[in-house]
Amino acid sequence: MESIFCAGGIHGLRTSVCGKVYRKGGWSGWNTKWAQLHSDLDKGVGTVKYTLSGDGAGTVFTIDETTGDIHAIRSLDREEKPFYTLRAQAVDIDTKKPLEPESEFIIKVQDINDNEPKFLDGPYVASVPEMSPVGAYVLQVKATDADDPTYGNSARVVYSILQGQPYFSIDPKTGVIRTALPNMDREVKEQYQVLIQAKDMGGQLGGLAGTTTVNITLMDVNDNPPRFPKSIFHLKVPESSPVGSAIGRIRAVDPDFGENAEIEYNIVPGDGGNLFDITTDENTQEGVIKLKKPLDFETKKAYTFKVEASNLHLDHRFHSVGPFKDTATVKINVLDVDEPPIFSKPMYTMEVYEDTPVGTIIGAVTAQDLDVGSSSVKYFIDWKSDVDSYFTIDATEGTIATNELLDRESTAQYNFSIIASKVSNPLLASKVNVIINVLDVNEFPPEISVPYETSVCENAKPGQVIQTVSAADKDLSPAGQRFSFRLSPEASTKPNFTVHDYRNNTAGIETRRSGYSRRQQELYFLPVVIEDSSYPVQSSTNTMTIRVCRCDSDGTILSCNVEAIFLPVGLSTGALIAILLCIVILLVIVVLYVALRRQKKKDTLMTSKEDIRDNVIHYDDEGGGEEDTQAFDIGALRNPKVIEDNKIRRDIKPDTLCFPRQRPPVEDNRDIRDFINQRLQENDVDPTAPPYDSLATYAYEGNGSVAESLSSIDSLTTEADQDYDYLGDWGPRFKVLAEMFGEEESYNPDKVT
Repeated sequence: MESIFCAGGIHGLRTSVCGKVYRKGGWSGWNTKWAQLHSDLDKGVGTVKYTLSGDGAGTVFTIDETTGDIHAIRSLDREEKPFYTLRAQAVDIDTKKPLEPESEFIIKVQDINDNEPKFLDGPYVASVPEMSPVGAYVLQVKATDADDPTYGNSARVVYSILQGQPYFSIDPKTGVIRTALPNMDREVKEQYQVLIQAKDMGGQLGGLAGTTTVNITLMDVNDNPPRFPKSIFHLKVPESSPVGSAIGRIRAVDPDFGENAEIEYNIVPGDGGNLFDITTDENTQEGVIKLKKPLDFETKKAYTFKVEASNLHLDHRFHSVGPFKDTATVKINVLDVDEPPIFSKPMYTMEVYEDTPVGTIIGAVTAQDLDVGSSSVKYFIDWKSDVDSYFTIDATEGTIATNELLDRESTAQYNFSIIASKVSNPLLASKVNVIINVLDVNEFPPEISVPYETSVCENAKPGQVIQTVSAADKDLSPAGQRFSFRLSPEASTKPNFTVHDYRNNTAGIETRRSGYSRRQQELYFLPVVIEDSSYPVQSSTNTMTIRVCRCDSDGTILSCNVEAIFLPVGLSTGALIAILLCIVILLVIVVLYVALRRQKKKDTLMTSKEDIRDNVIHYDDEGGGEEDTQAFDIGALRNPKVIEDNKIRRDIKPDTLCFPRQRPPVEDNRDIRDFINQRLQENDVDPTAPPYDSLATYAYEGNGSVAESLSSIDSLTTEADQDYDYLGDWGPRFKVLAEMFGEEESYNPDKVT
């Protein structure tokens, strides 16, 4: 409910307060007069007109122009506008002139309790540590009432808890929430929802109220130690588990939360504790047991030790509760696993002298199966590490023997692997390295380490050292190896040079006389014997070449060349040059002569090959008789003059016209005649045939020849008795042949071949 009143007027304009009470949302009666303006000049005859202006005039308030009555035309709300300032004036209705100065008055809206308290920040969220004492501060809430706090109790708020007792309490005036019970345990209940009420009018009956919720969480504190759910943990681990692997997990329970529940695990020193280690899994807070050393079922089958679990972050307020740790016993049983054989050593090293006979045993390896019910072991060499098979091993005994002759100078050390496997399960095998060092045998004699170019001056004096020599040995010389130097027996009788052994593996070559002459002897050969100190003693004779040189008085070598040999004979340098020049000239002449001879021979051969005249060609084989028509080339019988005229063909017939030829037939041989006639016809019509007569010789007469042998040997008739006129019937090409044989005076039987 709100009341409205009028403040008094000024300058004679009176305002009367009607004292009407209005309800929010509308008047008790519309247009109800609740105030009136009246001027002293108003006689009540209707000559005065009243006007209203200012804040809310015409919209909220209106005035009767005749009577001056003021009416409210809508409801008023103090929370929307607490007061209005208006101006009123009386005007002459005829002249429109003010009768009095304008009067100002204020209308104030009085408050009624029409707004309930509100929690503008709700709902609230708060937290408080668990186990807090009574009265521990939790949160302060605040409600706001829109009513006028200066008028009555409409804005006086009182707080109370509707839900959340007996755990929490609230101050009625300040709204501070505090704990109401001691030692509230988060592990029992963690979340609380408290319902708070704010009521105005000081909490009196009829006041308006508002509510809100407060969600309160108990924060965890480390008030609980870790506890193992059982006192003994049993684990089973195979003996083949690798070192560093996790073999089991145990867990202690801590009802706390976050860092208050972080647990640290430790193994209490005791039986078997040194073989294992334990760490904390950060995600699950479990204790992870890991293996520190290898397990062996045959050595020990079970281990027992204690594990301690403790909190990392302690709260001093709860030390009186007791130690925040717990212990449990862990028993580990080792499980037997079928394992490969074990070698007695991690590596074997052996020695053998070079050139040891093949098959000599140089050592042995040993491996055992330590499993229960052990199996026998078989040995063999890994072929990948001993490709050349220098060694062999006994499969049962494990003895290693040589398979080849060893040479230390070739290979001083051998490194290979031996594999041992169980006979019962060959897949279970182990490997070990074997190193064999080849020992040296003194088989090489010492020799001079480097070739020396030794020289001696002609003016050298006795006892002068002209060279220092050292020795080397291909053998692997042991510590303290010594070499000795001396002259060979045959050289010790010649007092030219001597060897002085310095006893430090070096020796000096010294002169034994003075006056060495290149004219008498340019080179000296000195045999030096070198011996070593190993067993058996080896020695060698090394011949040193000493050249006599011309030196100055200080011993500096001036010349050791060939010129020094000829100078004593009396030849000058110019004479030597002349002799050498003559020798060179003679050599040049000889070379030129040989070159000319070769060139002449070459020209003769070329001329012979290029000559196209008739040549006698010798064949070692007789040929195949009349049927063999390819054994003789008649090109050599052609006329050289015709060949010169024929610049296109020369003396070579085309391949297509190379027909087999037979000897001329005799009169009574029909088949030969027919053959020759056929060839004549072919050549007569051949435009590429040679234009000269050619003669074909046949060494085979054929069977049933009437002419029998053409040879003059043992011939019953002579050439003069024969008639060669028939050759003229063969064509013009045989006319010349007929004339040659027809002339008796020109016939010479000795020329027939």
